[in-house]
Amino acid sequence: MATAREDSPGHEADQGGASPTSPVAGSSAADSPATPRPAGPPAELGPAALRALSHPLRIRILDLLPSHGPLTASKLGEIVGESSGSTSYHLRQLAKHGLVREVEGKGTARERWWERTPGGFSISTLGKDSPAARQTAEAVNIEFLRLRHERVMAFVRAGQGADEETLKAWDGTTTFFSSNKWATPEQMRAIVVAWEQFTAEHIDPLSSQGDAPGMVPFEVHFDAFPTIDPAGNPL
Repeated sequence: MATAREDSPGHEADQGGASPTSPVAGSSAADSPATPRPAGPPAELGPAALRALSHPLRIRILDLLPSHGPLTASKLGEIVGESSGSTSYHLRQLAKHGLVREVEGKGTARERWWERTPGGFSISTLGKDSPAARQTAEAVNIEFLRLRHERVMAFVRAGQGADEETLKAWDGTTTFFSSNKWATPEQMRAIVVAWEQFTAEHIDPLSSQGDAPGMVPFEVHFDAFPTIDPAGNPL
């Protein structure tokens, strides 16, 4: 019953009708900002792409690229503790389904650079034609959520060793917010729609700034879900 969305960095090269899977080169962050995408979730992954993504290492690779920027198979191997041959194979499998793409004009024939394909994607258990398909979607969502939680905890732990100057510089840039209310499904949908509109207006325009001076990678989470199971029991 879960639907998860994974966003990706945007580039000016995605304008002009190019599809998210087109192997076009991303432009410099100094170019004009990327056109904000329409409000609403990105395209849902199809069965073949979802099966390809069900490998934990592929999810890990896909999860690393947005915050680390373009990486080679060798560098990815160092980060995840695998051989470059292994990460190269998994990158090619992800590329077959448009989830990553080679950065054109960078690297050599022996050392390719890879990035997450702009545009993002969503994964839903709704409409799956078999229990196995639903379980696959659920397993992929759970792994993305596990990795996200790991990053949150890593950030909190890193703050324990930060000096006062660093803490002051980051003051006001971070928040962890939870709110428990009662609402109808229609009211909950309205909140999700409002978040999508906020994303299109305030977050998507930041997509092309990766190489500009003073920029640091950041991550935004928004969770909205009923705190009951399918039988109506509190979670």
